[in-house]
Amino acid sequence: MAGSFRPFGNTRLRRARFIARPNRFLVHCQLHSGERIEAFMPNPGRMDEMLFPDTELTVIQAPTSATRRTQWTCVGLERDGESILLDTHRTNAVARHLLESRRIPSLLGWDVAGAEVTVGHSRFDFLLQQGRRRLWLEVKSCTLFGNGSAMFPDAVTERGRRHLQELAHLRQTGAARPVVLFVVHSLRPNWFLPDYHTDLAFSRTFLAVRPHVRVLPVAIGWNPDFSLRDESRLLRIPWSHLQREIGDRGAYLLLLRLPEARALEIGRLGEMQAQAGWYIYVGSAMAGLDARLQRHQRRRKRFHWHVDYLRDAAAEVVPLPIRSSLRQECDLAAAVGRLYPTAMPRFGASDCSCPGHLFAAGSTAPLDNPAFHLLLQQYRMPQPRR
Repeated sequence: MAGSFRPFGNTRLRRARFIARPNRFLVHCQLHSGERIEAFMPNPGRMDEMLFPDTELTVIQAPTSATRRTQWTCVGLERDGESILLDTHRTNAVARHLLESRRIPSLLGWDVAGAEVTVGHSRFDFLLQQGRRRLWLEVKSCTLFGNGSAMFPDAVTERGRRHLQELAHLRQTGAARPVVLFVVHSLRPNWFLPDYHTDLAFSRTFLAVRPHVRVLPVAIGWNPDFSLRDESRLLRIPWSHLQREIGDRGAYLLLLRLPEARALEIGRLGEMQAQAGWYIYVGSAMAGLDARLQRHQRRRKRFHWHVDYLRDAAAEVVPLPIRSSLRQECDLAAAVGRLYPTAMPRFGASDCSCPGHLFAAGSTAPLDNPAFHLLLQQYRMPQPRR
């Protein structure tokens, strides 16, 4: 029946306006009635590309408990007219419904025989059964998507990498080929990839266990009342694209916040009158990208690049790798330049013809600018190349 499955049952859903997220598990928001509240966020992901000021959230009121800091829970949001489920605690209930309602063609004929099943030192979300055959299944929630792509994870997950290894070990002991089910909470993506920009270790493990673990990324959709839509589909995985691009190389963006205006000496470039606020530096490392970014984040080092002088004065540094086999530094700098003005001519551009690779973003953090995220998605989620 259309829209019959509701992960929150008959619980009343309330709408609220996002204000801030002081930590991973708490959001500040304002109900439509005007009341400001704190709500528990049951999702540890970054979600920078969705949580902008005034974003429409969905919250529910939880029973009073001495162990809860707040009586509210944020369970979803609206993004570009689409309802997105954020509550990772409900993902297994969604997966069970998909399995029991036969909405995953690859798993037809398998019945749920158990949940939270322990095998040795590991515990998996579901045990499926088909006659005497048994199949272990792990479930992951995916809310990172854009530009036709869905990706997981949106933050480093050692736990997720370990799950993949444990599933692969089960296969090597003679068990049926285990499954990891990625529940993608949008019908807009066309393909699925691990987020190798954010978590290279997880992504390499994802690729390594391919012969032993079946990966099923299933896209679903939600109605505004968070009832499940009828449509669901399996997303393709461009394995050849992943194998080519999953390397420790590519371009990167450094977001740097200068706490106060000051004059800076930038090596041979001379003096730079830098205003307080955010700056975006564009660089590249076609080998050793991770080491380069780690170096940029350190203060104590021998200054070599122009950005070393700015980093020394910055109060915050946010590295954003864009892994690729293509050289994209200058193209990326041109794209950033269409959003923000060049901060200092020739900065970081001594060996190319670009006007500069440092851009002034003002007092608003680039990660709070939807246009910046669209640019980031263009480079982090490109059309897969064959």
